[in-house]
Amino acid sequence: MTETARDLMNPGAECIPAHETLDRAAQLMRDLGVGALPICGPDDRLTGIVTDRDIVTKCIAEGHDPSKITAGQLAVGLVWVPADATVQEALDRMEENQIRRLPVIEEHRIIGMISEADLARHLPDDQLASFVHRVYARG
Repeated sequence: MTETARDLMNPGAECIPAHETLDRAAQLMRDLGVGALPICGPDDRLTGIVTDRDIVTKCIAEGHDPSKITAGQLAVGLVWVPADATVQEALDRMEENQIRRLPVIEEHRIIGMISEADLARHLPDDQLASFVHRVYARG
């Protein structure tokens, strides 16, 4: 049986509402021990993802106040994969978009996230090394 994105993902990703501020997003990341949060709109549908790096480079480094910028303001370029996608499809999506975290969607709702740690737990060493090289080799 072929593994799917559902088999790789960490279930139960907690969303940050699009109207919440980036300082709240940072606090939630700290409390959950994660480096990224899915951003959900008022209908609980995924609108983007915010990373700790986004908060630093797109808010703080540009002189903005993270208590005044919302997560939704950073929600651009949404990339995701359906739960029944193959592992290779998930890897390809991550590589094509140069991302290290990938939301998994089922019935228009986020059901989990695939991270590098998930890949490390599930992929053979050679496949993991190839993925890491392709994602990190590009500048």
